[in-house]
Amino acid sequence: MAVVMIVTLLLPARSEEVGKVGVDWFGNDIVIEAITDPKVQGVTCHVSYFDRSVIDRLKKGNWFEDPSNSSISCRQTGPIVIGDIELDREGEEVFSQNISLIWKHQVVNRIYDKENDTLVYLSHSRQVQDGSAKMAISTVPLYGQKVEWVQGKPE
Repeated sequence: MAVVMIVTLLLPARSEEVGKVGVDWFGNDIVIEAITDPKVQGVTCHVSYFDRSVIDRLKKGNWFEDPSNSSISCRQTGPIVIGDIELDREGEEVFSQNISLIWKHQVVNRIYDKENDTLVYLSHSRQVQDGSAKMAISTVPLYGQKVEWVQGKPE
């Protein structure tokens, strides 16, 4: 069991497309992915984002990137086991994927709010320049939950 836990904690976050909704006749879609946190078992985040079609790219230009808009919702989906997570104010990156040819990424960061005993997940885009103010957060409260801390709960 301990070996499975250690291997799980070392793997990068996985995402699985769970939904795709067409929003217009140009072929643009909203994609919904389930993301599992590699260091926190029992938490699943669902992230949605806009996926531009080839027709939309040809029509409007800006061919090589999708918009920065995203939404996130995270919930407890099983027993929570927290591995060796970053505890500083920046937290740590849980997931990243390209939303442009080269420079732009959709990112999910996890931050532990010690005072409120809550995991905070932030979805945003990261760019080399012209950072975007478009973001979304979701929280998973740990208070009153049976939570196992592999390294011991931070004091």
